[in-house]
Amino acid sequence: MWSQLDQNLRQYMLVTFNYWNFTVTDGALRMLVVLYFYDLGYSTLAIASLFLFYEFFGVVTNLIGGWLGARLGLNRTMNIGLGMQIVALLMLAVPPSWLTVAWVMAAQALSGVAKDLNKMSAKSAIKTLVPANAQGALYKWIAILTGSKNALKGAGFFLGGALLTLVGFQYAVMLMAGVLLLVFISSVMSLKSEMGKSKTKPKFSEIFSKSSSVNILSAARMFLFGARDVWFVIALPIYLGSVFGWNHSAVGGFLALWVMGYGVVQGLAPKITRRAAGQLPDGKHALGWAALLAAITAVIAYSVQSGWYPELIIIAGLLFFGAVFAVNSSLHSYLIVSYAKDDGVSLDVGFYYMANAMGRLIGTVLSGWVYQVSGLAACLWVSFAFLVLTTAISLGLPRNPGAVAST
Repeated sequence: MWSQLDQNLRQYMLVTFNYWNFTVTDGALRMLVVLYFYDLGYSTLAIASLFLFYEFFGVVTNLIGGWLGARLGLNRTMNIGLGMQIVALLMLAVPPSWLTVAWVMAAQALSGVAKDLNKMSAKSAIKTLVPANAQGALYKWIAILTGSKNALKGAGFFLGGALLTLVGFQYAVMLMAGVLLLVFISSVMSLKSEMGKSKTKPKFSEIFSKSSSVNILSAARMFLFGARDVWFVIALPIYLGSVFGWNHSAVGGFLALWVMGYGVVQGLAPKITRRAAGQLPDGKHALGWAALLAAITAVIAYSVQSGWYPELIIIAGLLFFGAVFAVNSSLHSYLIVSYAKDDGVSLDVGFYYMANAMGRLIGTVLSGWVYQVSGLAACLWVSFAFLVLTTAISLGLPRNPGAVAST
């Protein structure tokens, strides 16, 4: 049955399978690090610093990784990412006395490189597998990949909290490294070597995009993801545990369900955003959804600041925020692959995800610092300010009302 499937569909399934497995370990590792080091007495700012190199090297990786993907092929960059994540996990499977801040930051740096190599490769690969005249199918495949990834990242959050409770930190990372090793072997044996490889060898100077559409979308993406991570990454899980008294499993489980629901909405984004029959989204849609997300965030921030049923508001508000953020993210993910040039697609996609990683870096650092200084409400107001910037930048995205889906 497998041999009878279309070659492009088989490659898409392999890319997705690799991405899924990597994503579960990435989500689990993030939750493991946050909860484990908070238990050891680390401050929120110190925990944020553990992710500093993770996010910083994600910025560097996306900038250079797109160039590498165009020169070497996306199968190789994806496999390099898998291998590096295995090494990063094994670096953390050491006696607790070895887990100094510097050691953990080094392991997280390696994991950051691995994650963004894997993500850039997976997103770019789809462009190479879908015909240029099938934009509707491209949007659908991107939405499925992105949505399923985030649903599994949510599962990873839950897995991380559960494994920390059941087997402890060291055994948890060893178990995940073993699973990824099997995936790595399968990937090396199965992915096509020429996938995504540019017909010409791009120069290193070409890592910076020359497309105004890609540049504008990248700037909007940076502030969009900064707005999410400034309250979600460090501040929220610590707040749920320290203020509401939730245990590890409850925190991990709730955030897991949130990210899984967020992933489901991302997968449904093509149905949600097509207002006219068969019409594809453009810059106007991205602008409207960003403005809606800013409004929702302002309501949550004001409610938390005024102390009006904070637990209920945070839970309900997070659900609304997650749903609208998911549509924003899915729209951006489609638009970047649509804007990217066909030959050497990973160059434009890599540049765009560099901006995405920069947003996560800014959001992560601010999440620890702003929460430590001023609390969760302040984190939410910073998030609102970032979303206002996202909305303003989105005014520059191209409108293309005539674009019609072709499946």
